[in-house]
Amino acid sequence: MLLTSPSSLLQLPPLKSLKISSPFLYGSTPVRLLNKPSSSLSPSNPSPPSFLPPIRAMKSLQGRVVCATNDKTVAVEVVRLAPHPKYKRRVRKKKKFQAHDPENRFKVGDFVQLEKSKPISKTKAFIAIPVTAKNAPKSTEALPQELGIPLESEKSE
Repeated sequence: MLLTSPSSLLQLPPLKSLKISSPFLYGSTPVRLLNKPSSSLSPSNPSPPSFLPPIRAMKSLQGRVVCATNDKTVAVEVVRLAPHPKYKRRVRKKKKFQAHDPENRFKVGDFVQLEKSKPISKTKAFIAIPVTAKNAPKSTEALPQELGIPLESEKSE
């Protein structure tokens, strides 16, 4: 039996690089333009419509002032409802935030809205803004007392 190397038994021509010249394989567009999808109808930088407000997640919170003894600072307790990890019942979660009150106008028990801002100190990154309380009594002066419609008992027949 004669032992020879595999390259001597099989003589293959050198491989040539394949070039795709048919426009039917990838459509009529050249291959290099198919890397990034684009549409001539849509602009390259889509901007949100001007009538929509910007999306602001977790930028403002509402809570109650629990401490107002510090100068230009109030402690605000924010209450939120979150599901219990095991029992899936919604429970109240409380967290205290330090907020900037430049005029010292808030007292304990006031409802405020916290707006996110650049850090003012180590613990303060919110500004307190006044908000009307949810259960505040509504003023009755805005409603007219009489509508000007006579009652049935007052109608003359």
